[in-house]
Amino acid sequence: MWQPRTKLLPWDALLAERALARRDGRTVVWTNGTFDLLHPGHVSSLQQARALGDLLVVGLNSDASVRGYKGPNRPILNQGERTALLAALECVDRVIVFDEATPEAALARLQPDIHCKGAEYAPPHGRPVPERAVVEGYGGRIAYLPLVPGLSTTELLERIREKGGTEA
Repeated sequence: MWQPRTKLLPWDALLAERALARRDGRTVVWTNGTFDLLHPGHVSSLQQARALGDLLVVGLNSDASVRGYKGPNRPILNQGERTALLAALECVDRVIVFDEATPEAALARLQPDIHCKGAEYAPPHGRPVPERAVVEGYGGRIAYLPLVPGLSTTELLERIREKGGTEA
């Protein structure tokens, strides 16, 4: 399977690039997720995240971590396939796979300037952000990105089920 290797870096190379960005005053933005069945809502969020800085790093939950919180039938696309899709997007500069359920350890390691979350996490009534203390602890900030209504992988899977899995 084709993968733009230059966007998928090992941690040591990514951290070296982060150090150069910091030295040059460039803003590093991070967002993360499963990105299973990539859809226009994902693309919109990634484009919005990229617009906030100079370098967008996307943290991708590994297959094992996805199964841990979404169940044994997920992800639909494996991490190699999901990585290839993300890396093919112009707005994505780097992709890094992480095994934990939350990105706290990856954020502590990379220390991006801005950590992006979906609007469903926005205060005052949003879902809890487990990694908030880590981001604020190293001086980063959290940005909340608007969601595209009606677009989620769960909703796409429901559409497929409703259509009976038949081909168009």
